[in-house]
Parts: sequence; C-alpha cells; structure tokens
Amino acid sequence: MLVIPAASLGGPEPHQSRENVLSVTRPLFSVPTAPLVPIHGRQEGFPIHRIFCVGRNYAAHAAELGNTVDRVAPFYFTKPATGLVIEGGTIAYPPGTEDYHHEIELVIAIGAPAFRVSTDDAMEAVFGYAVGLDMTRRDLQNAMKEKQRPWDIAKAFEESAVIGAITPAGDFQPNSQRISLNVNDSLRQEGHLNEMVWSVPEIISHLSRYYHLTPGDLIFTGTPSGVGALQPGDRLQGAVEGLSPISVTIGPAA
Repeated sequence: MLVIPAASLGGPEPHQSRENVLSVTRPLFSVPTAPLVPIHGRQEGFPIHRIFCVGRNYAAHAAELGNTVDRVAPFYFTKPATGLVIEGGTIAYPPGTEDYHHEIELVIAIGAPAFRVSTDDAMEAVFGYAVGLDMTRRDLQNAMKEKQRPWDIAKAFEESAVIGAITPAGDFQPNSQRISLNVNDSLRQEGHLNEMVWSVPEIISHLSRYYHLTPGDLIFTGTPSGVGALQPGDRLQGAVEGLSPISVTIGPAA
C-alpha cells in the first residue's frame, strides 16, 4: 500500500502540532495593497476594503450596448481593491484587448457598517463621494456575455478603477448634478445623477442584504451613455458637479 507523507498533502509534518501551524504570524512575502484615497480637508487617507460596481444603472447606457435595464433589482460585479489607482497619472493600455472602454461614474465611499439597512437609514453609512472611472475590456466582456460567463476578465484587472479625491457627505448630496467625461478635450459622456435607475440609498440598502458593508468599501454607481474605445495617448477628464474632477492619460500597452 502506498503511504503518502502528510507534507505531500499540504498538511503539517508528523512532528508539527496544529497549534504551531496556526501560530504562524510572519508573512512569507509582501503583497500589493490598495492606495489611500485623498479626502478633502483631511490629513488622513481613505483606506480601501472592497470595490462593488452597479451594472446598467443608466437606461441610455444599457440601450447603447443592446441591453435592457432590470428594474426588479440592481446587479453587481466587483473589482480588486489593488486595481484602484488615484487620478492624475498614466495607466497602461491593458493586455488582452483591442477594445478598451471608459465609463465615468459617481463613487460612494462607505464609512460605517451597514447590514440589511432600509433606504431610510442607508445614507447613514455614507462617508462621502468621488468621481471614478470603470475601465472595461469591452471585447472580452462581449465574449463572456455570449457564453453566459462572468465578466471578471473584462472588469477586474490591474488599473481598472480610477478615483479622485473624496468629498465628505456633509459637503455633497447626490441629486441632479451633471456627470461628464471628455476625451482629448471632446465631450464623450454626459448625463445627470437623477437618471440613475437605482438611487444611492436604494443601492446601499439592496447591496447590504447580501454583504456586511464596512468602512472602506467603494460602490461605483454606473455610467451614462457615450462609452467608447480608447487608444494610448488619450487624455481623459471626468467630472461630477460639486466633486473634484479627475484626469488620467492612457499609456502604452502593458
């Protein structure tokens, strides 16, 4: 009979106790961490825990991609926290795509725990708001949709989320503010926040049914129509009235 040593199975050596294995505290190596997001009027930065994104939250954007809006409930996808970059620099054109798109969005920064909260109580969880970009490998997304597979490869990649400085909630309340994106000084995307299918409190309330939202979570709330392809060298300027604008340049392919 073949006897396989415990070490070959990934378990502790016979002479190691379980307590010794569980007492390990020193990491084998360091891993990337998400950047701290600047906050208006604060010395501290906003640490990032998770990034949630709302899909098809503007009817015109859903229509331009041949989709319909689900008015029964919002749906979501996620991005890695380490995929977040602070505005003002250059991000590489990502690998594996020939159809790299911009999506300008309002971002909610969560600052208090929220679990199964009502829409009436949802805003108590909001720390502030920022302007963001949900960068997308559109050709890969379309391929995944055709195969009824998840979008991760199209949405969750390095430098796939851009964010500007966070404005505390006391200084900004989302209503009908204009949201826009210019590429190379030409207007590409334009809309108003009151065109969102699901409002900020509705999104927070619904998402909190499925997750224990915690301080450090970000929610990208969807994009208006006008999304389009980018090329290396393109300059993007995004804005939401009342928030800090963002800018980023697309660099050479990674």
